[in-house]
Order: sequence, then C-alpha cells, then structure tokens
Amino acid sequence: MSTRLLRAPLTWVTLAVLLVGATLGLWWFQPWKLVTDAEVDEALSVVSTGAPTTPAASTAGTPSTPAAPTVVHAGTFVTHEHDTAGTARIVRDAAGRHRLELVGLSTSNGPDLRVWLTDQPVRGGTAGWRVFDDGRWVELGRLKGNRGDQGYEIPAGVDLTGLTSVSIWCKRFAVSFGAAALDPPA
Repeated sequence: MSTRLLRAPLTWVTLAVLLVGATLGLWWFQPWKLVTDAEVDEALSVVSTGAPTTPAASTAGTPSTPAAPTVVHAGTFVTHEHDTAGTARIVRDAAGRHRLELVGLSTSNGPDLRVWLTDQPVRGGTAGWRVFDDGRWVELGRLKGNRGDQGYEIPAGVDLTGLTSVSIWCKRFAVSFGAAALDPPA
C-alpha cells in the first residue's frame, strides 16, 4: 500500500504544496526571532540636565560656544503586543537637528520591526496595539536591535508638531510591540 501511495503523482504534489507552505510560513512568521536577541550599543547624546541652552555670546557679539544637546521630548515605553521597556527621547543638537534616541530598550525581536513617530496617543493594553497607523506617522527606519541604546536621525523636513509618540511597529502584522508618549521635559 505505501509503495503504491509513493508512486501516485497526487502524493508528490501534496508533499510539494506542504513544503512550499511550510517554507512560506517560516519566512512570514520568523519564529526563531522570539528566542534570539539583537543587541545594539550606540553612543547616545550627552544632554544638558537644565533648561534648553543657547550659545554664549563672545565679546564681538557672535556665538562662541555651541549649545549642548537638549532633550525636547521624552517618555517611557509601555507594553503592547510584546513586553517592552526603556525610554525614548528626542534630542535637539546645537545645529537644530533632531534625533530620536531609544535608551535601554528591551523588547522582543520580530519580523519587520520599524521605529515610528506618530500622532496617536499611547494607550496601555490591547487598546493600543493597532492605533499607530490610523493617523500621521513618520518611519525613521528599521529597528536596529531589540535590546540596548540606539539613535535615529529625524529628517530635517519632518514637522514634529503633533507627533506625540513613538512606536516599535511590526509592519508585517500591523501591530505595536510597545510605545512611548513623548512629552516635554518637566
């Protein structure tokens, strides 16, 4: 019986379809990422701890020393689809450029993770999982690693007005792994 079954063309077609389906499923879900970590340890900005600074004027009336990088917005991550911890901060440098820095990020690894600035409010629990693609968002790039410190340049043309949160967004499954509300420093 088994040798006759192995000779049937339908058996080979069925096995080929199952193999292709399993291969596509593994590629789509990438389950090994749930048990692997990608660690990043980028240098972060050394920021001033006080109020935003301005360049000091020299005796000639021109700026002599640049202002120190300043945190203009910051927040703590909340968990959505996967446990997420750490802080996010937007830092403005002396030239007026902005950079998003993820400090001490800890989340699950996953397929197609992106870093998004959004205009959506951060909600805890399942209510916050799928809201970040509903409004305005700016993708800063692929998540460099699911653990550690990392920075993302914010393009000069991006209007930060109204972008009040950051999400670690799984683009493939349209779900937030975690997010942080970006508030001005107290």
